[in-house]
Formats: sequence, C-alpha cells, structure tokens
Amino acid sequence: MAVLLAIVGMALLTMPVYAVVAKSRRDVNEVGDRGGFVLGSFVRNWFYWFVWPVERSALALGLSPTVFNVLGVVFGAWAGWCFASGSVYAGGWLVLLGGTADVLDGRIARARGIASPRGAFLDSTLDRFAEVAMFVGLAVMCRDSAVAVGVVATALGGSLLVSYARARGESLGVVAKVGVMQRAERLLLIGFGGIFDPAAAAWRGWAEGTLLLGLLGLVAVGTVGTALYRTVWIAQRLD
Repeated sequence: MAVLLAIVGMALLTMPVYAVVAKSRRDVNEVGDRGGFVLGSFVRNWFYWFVWPVERSALALGLSPTVFNVLGVVFGAWAGWCFASGSVYAGGWLVLLGGTADVLDGRIARARGIASPRGAFLDSTLDRFAEVAMFVGLAVMCRDSAVAVGVVATALGGSLLVSYARARGESLGVVAKVGVMQRAERLLLIGFGGIFDPAAAAWRGWAEGTLLLGLLGLVAVGTVGTALYRTVWIAQRLD
C-alpha cells in the first residue's frame, strides 16, 4: 500500500505541472477523436504526458508497437492468473499495466509513422484476448458464488458487446465512440478495484473481493447499457 500511495502522490503532484507547462502543447502522437472519457480530457491528456518518458525510451530502443500489443496480452493473462489464485492486489496492478501497454502501442506506431490497418486490427483483437483472460480469472475467483459468477459473465459479455457494436458500426460506415463504459473505464475500475480491495476489506471488515465485485457489478451495468445505447445510436444512423 505504501508503494501505491507513493505513486498516487507523485501522479497528483505532476498534474499542476502538466497544467502549467504542457497542457497547451499539441500532442502530435494522438488521434483527433478518441471519444468521451468519464474522467475528462484533462486526465487522459495528462496520462499521455505522464507516460511520455516510457514512450520516448521505447522509441529510442526501437521497440515496435507489436511488443506492447503482446505485453498487453501477457499482462491480461497474468492478471487473470492472479485473480484466479486470489492475489487481487497484484491482479489490479497488472490490469493497469496492461492498459498502459495498450495506450503505448498506438502512440508508438503514430510516432514512428507506421500506423496501419494491420496494426489497428492486431491492437483491437489482442485487446479482446487480454480482456477475456482477465475475466476468466475473475470468474474462477468467484466460483463459489453463482451470483458473483453471473456478475463477471455479464461484465465480460457487456465488454465484448461494446467493442462489437463499434466494430460492426464502423464496418457499415458509422463510427460509434459514444458511451461511458469503454475499455479505459473498465480497466480503471477493475484495476483500482483489485488494488484497493485488500485495504477496504481490512478497514471495513468485508470479505476479500467485496469491493472488486461491487465495481464489477458497475462494469456489468455500464457495459450492457453502453452496448444497448450504441446499438440504438448506430441503428438510427443507418438507412
């Protein structure tokens, strides 16, 4: 927990620095429209700035975007293993690391001028592998409760439906980046849920996994709602 507090404290201290010295700079490695983000564009852009040293180091080493695609799958599968074995704290950190790798692959591709349809396909498809592995581990963790397994299964299904609705819409010429429970929000809720769950259990006297399961319930409701909203939104724009 001390490590977590140190990282969070350092991150919070850098936000005013970003607001003063970097907010007005144009981010040439970012796409023009990523859709909404529940924490706002300031936090998203600050995070890109925060991981900039890692991005520059990867570029200096000549690492390809595929390295980070694969790392995302590795972190997702590792997180699933940790959840399945009861190590929710480690699983939470690995989920966040997988999300960071997911951010870096696209930024490095654009910085090197090698962004391509092949890379976009690999990125989105491997993201689904990582997500499924993570949710399978969560389902194993919740195996003693049919209700908890149902929550995890709904969150997994909703997550895949959110991605499918966007992909199917784009194949028909409609770009749908609407909704509040996209991949970034899902990973943040599950990642921080795993990290804070042991502390919450000790503080409130809850059974371990209670906080994480509650946030998974939020993911389940949010993803199904977002998938339904996207379905209606896309259908209205098709002849």
